Order: sequence, then C-alpha cells, then structure tokens
Amino acid sequence: MSETILVAIAWPYANAEIHVGNITGSHLPGDIFARFHRLKGNRVVMVSGTDSHGTPVTIKADSQGVPVETVYKQYHDGFLDLYQQLGIHYDLFTTTHTQNHFKVSQAIFLALQKNGFLYQKTSAQWYSPASKRFLPDRYVEGTCYICGADGARSDQCDNCGNPLDPEKLVNPRSKIDGSTPELRDTVHFYLDLSKLEPEVARYLRERKSYWRDTVIGQSLGQIESEGLKPRAITRDLDWGIPVPIQGWEGKCLYVWFEAVIGYLSATIEWAQLSGDAAAWKEWWTNPQAKAFHFIGKDNIFFHAAWWPAQLMGTGAQFLEIFAGEGGQPLTLPYDVPANMFMNLENRKISGSHNWGVWGRDFLTRYDPDPLRYYLTVTMPENRDTDWNWDDFLHRNNDELVATWGNLANRVLSFCYKHWEGRIPEPGELTPADQELLAAVEEGFTTVGKELEAVHLRAALAEAMRLATEVNKYLDRMAPWQAVKTDKAAAGRTIYTAIRAIDSLKVLLAPFLPFTSERLHAFLGYTQPIFGFQFVQPVQDSLGEHNVLRYNPDGATGRWQPSQIEPGRALQQPQPLFKKLDPSIVDDERARMGEPQ
Repeated sequence: MSETILVAIAWPYANAEIHVGNITGSHLPGDIFARFHRLKGNRVVMVSGTDSHGTPVTIKADSQGVPVETVYKQYHDGFLDLYQQLGIHYDLFTTTHTQNHFKVSQAIFLALQKNGFLYQKTSAQWYSPASKRFLPDRYVEGTCYICGADGARSDQCDNCGNPLDPEKLVNPRSKIDGSTPELRDTVHFYLDLSKLEPEVARYLRERKSYWRDTVIGQSLGQIESEGLKPRAITRDLDWGIPVPIQGWEGKCLYVWFEAVIGYLSATIEWAQLSGDAAAWKEWWTNPQAKAFHFIGKDNIFFHAAWWPAQLMGTGAQFLEIFAGEGGQPLTLPYDVPANMFMNLENRKISGSHNWGVWGRDFLTRYDPDPLRYYLTVTMPENRDTDWNWDDFLHRNNDELVATWGNLANRVLSFCYKHWEGRIPEPGELTPADQELLAAVEEGFTTVGKELEAVHLRAALAEAMRLATEVNKYLDRMAPWQAVKTDKAAAGRTIYTAIRAIDSLKVLLAPFLPFTSERLHAFLGYTQPIFGFQFVQPVQDSLGEHNVLRYNPDGATGRWQPSQIEPGRALQQPQPLFKKLDPSIVDDERARMGEPQ
C-alpha cells in the first residue's frame, strides 16, 4: 500500500546565492528522499520556496537602493535556475510573496486567535532615532548575552544557535548606519507558546525513538531546561503580510511565524495549479500522511518546537476560516531530519569574504551528479563536515569514475562490440552468477532501509559497495579473455553484469539522476526513470512570479530489481563521468582567494 509523503524543504532567503552548505543541508537530502519515495510508488509532494519577507531581503534591498520586490525576484529566479541544473525536483518551488500565502498565513493567525493562543502586549523594540523607524530584529546586531559572541542578531545568535530576547542584546548597533538604537514601546501580538508546552514536549518525546539525537537534544532539551516562552509574531514593517486585524495597519506578521506556514501554503498552491484544488488535504488533514522537514541545524527549534506548536494551536479551525468547512486538525511533522553545517576547508562559509563554493558557479565548470555525489558522501547528517577540494577530486576520480562509471561503460561497451549491440542470451546461470544477482537485489532492501530512515550517506555507501562487488565478480570471471575461447560463457557473465548494473542504476538514481537517466537510455529503455520539471509564470493580485514544477508523466522507474531481457538492443554507450585533472584543486583554491 502506497504512503502519502510530504517533503518540506527550508525556504532560502532571497538575499544571497545558494552555496554547497545550503544544498547539502536541506535541498539535496530532500530531493534524494523524494526521488526514492517516487520510485517506490508513494504519493509524494515536495515543496519549498523563496523566503521573500525576511529582513535579510530588505537589508539587501536597502544596501542596493532598489525596491525589495526587485531583489527577491532576482534571487528567486536564480534559485529556479540552480534547481533545474542540479536536478532538485520540486513539485512546487514558489515564494512567500503570493496572495495565496498571504491568505493561508492570515488564516493561521486568525485560527490561533480564535483558539485563545494570541494576546496583545506592549514591549520594547529597538528604534533608530537616526532613521526614525523601528528596526526589525535583523537590522540590529550586537553581543550575544548567552555565549558572548559578537555579531549576534537581536532575535538569534548564529554562534550558539539560541533564540534571543532582542532587548537583552549587549552593545546593540544598527546595521543601516552603525548608530546606537534605543528601546521604545510598541504593541504586538504574541503567541502564547507556554500554553502549548506540555503538548509539544509530549509530541517530541513520542519521536525520540527515530528522530536524530541532535534534533531531539536541541528541541526537547531546550524545552526541558528553559520551557517554551511566548514570542511576538508581529513586527513594525512595511514589507510582508499585513496583520489581518483592523487598526493594525503598518504592522506585518513576523517572518519566523509566517515563513514556516509556506509548507502548507505551497501545497495548497500546488494543488490549485495541478487542477485539483482540494488535493492538498491528503497531505495536511490525513492522519496517515507523513511530513518530513529538511532543514539546517540553525532552524531546528523553529521546526521541531515552534512550528508544531503553531499547528497544534490552530487545531481544526484553519479549514473553517480558510475554506468555510470543518475538518481534521493539520498534520504535525513526522520527522525533522535536520543536518548540521558544511564548512569549507576548515573555515565557515562566508559570502561577504568570498569564502564558499556557490552552486551555480560550480555548475559552470562541472557536471551536476559529481556535486550531488560529493555532497552526499560528505553530508553533515550528525556533525559538521568539511568541503575539501583534494577530497572532491579523489571522490570523483577514485569512486565515481573508477568504481561506478567505468563499470557501466566497460560492460556496455564490451557488449555493444561483441554481441552486435544486443544483450546476450545467458543460458543457465551458474551459482556465481546467481549469488551476485542475489547480493545486488538485496540492495533494494538494505539501501531502501537506510533511505527510509533518512540515512543518506549510509544508503549511498551501500549502493557503491554493491558496485564494487560487481567489479570483483568481473575480475574473477574475466569475460574479456573468455570471449576469445568461450563466447557463450562470456555472454552469460556480461548478461549477469548488465542485470546487476541495471539494478544498481535504480539504487543510485535518487543520488545520481542525470547519469542514471543516461544509463537508462543506453540500456534501451525509451521512457525516463523520473519525470521532468518546468518553470511556469503565475499571476496573482500581487503580480507575476515564476514557479518551478515537477511533472511525473512518463516516468517508468520503480524500486525493484532488474528484469532486463536478453536480446534487447542497446544504445551506443558513452562514459558517464569525467576524470578530473589534479590541477583543478589549485585552480579552485586560487579562485576563492584567501579567507578573511
């Protein structure tokens, strides 16, 4: 029986290019996981979008002297370009600046208010006398009062990962002009998270058996030590989602509150664009649906504690307010497989210091699957990891090319040459042949089990181990020599190897979709493993924006062992991967310059 799977991926701010740390932190693991479940025949929707309303976006617009909308659209379209090149197959990648997202977010706000979880409170907020305006939290930096790190934002410290009370920030300064702001009173709505604390804590304890220790430790651990405290969910802003209460003009919903609602609003928009406006309910009001949130470690508490609290507080009221109908409460996250950070050659990635490997720039010189491979084998699943150019070269040449690429190319090329481009008849398979096929076919269980648990590094390692077993089999059977004296025996070996390669192609397809599709075609298949994606312009009352959509039509891949038949015509095979020259290491390090 098929499962209903929501893959929800962190929304990038529209203020910077996406680097390898972002990719391996959330976008790539979500895509691998979604592709696996699509191969299994499960009902998958994978959504995300550009976070258009965060203060990093307005800061970028202020620094460039252009409208915020110009900045968000520029980066948003760049994200779409990257995902297409890298094969991140979103069912919908949209933006928070849509009328649909406004409506959904405001309905969540009103549901929380109706259920008694919102209250108004006068609080002190940083105000800039120089610019005569209240400053959003990310417009103010200073020293963290918890860990002492300088450069902490007034709402969160990136160094220790803790959310902060803005008024406690030490030595605050305005990011606009460096002036010292002052605290002034302003009225805001607060979400009373303390009322929801027992339910959130119970929810987290129920998931301790399968959530990552790092996620449980940062979410449940923080609740048990500090508790859930009320948090402001509005801010004095002119760019964002208006508070849906009369008399609150000039105030917007706080980005931490509304951006996570994008997972819901994006699914609703996907359903509308797909022609079945009610389809989203299968993922959001179905108790059997499983929602997986792929994020980085800096967003763990938001997604593992605050977001479930928002959903719990909303209850069944959302449907009544949004669609005028009753229904089930909204589905809580099933898992939050957050990754840690990837650094670059033992230093933190920094855009301001040009210390990073940027996705679109990388793809001007290299193919996408080597990037996907390296970011998976070094994925920071349980601890911070490091991008190293020597290691990238080694992994590409000694693993991707030597172990897998050469295996597929030499077998198919040998077959194409000696059996007139067709898969040979094997006759009766020997115990050695059957043993190899059984080992590879077992990979659909072993690799699949690791993928189910979101252990992506282990899953890829197991698939590559099986490729090594096929290489060992070929070394023992030596069809390259046997073809001279016993072509039938050589044909049996080549048939066995091709069946193993055909199975390995499926096991590796979630990780290496581009080369798996090429190999799929070399093996004579006429329909793709996966569907395709396309950019679609969408018009609403806020203007036109582009979205990235996935179309599964025509996909034939399934998570099952090969049954490829003898006699099938092959296409002329070509190498799947390029061996890289060692000179790229020095070239790339020179390109980055010296970290500052």
